[in-house]
Amino acid sequence: DEAGALPRMLELSAVFMLLTFVVFALYGVFAASVRDHVVSRPQVMTWLRRVFAGAFVALGARLALTDR
Repeated sequence: DEAGALPRMLELSAVFMLLTFVVFALYGVFAASVRDHVVSRPQVMTWLRRVFAGAFVALGARLALTDR
């Protein structure tokens, strides 16, 4: 019945927003934990910087070699 459709949609929307918030909050907590472990290890940071530098060099080379 169409009379109860709006309250039901509002209820489902609220549940969706709540679940989305919970998932992203847990994701944020997990990401912060991983970040703490990565940043606290100098060897990991050195390799991470090397990987990013290599990626930028590869992207720069690809850009330099593209035809217009």
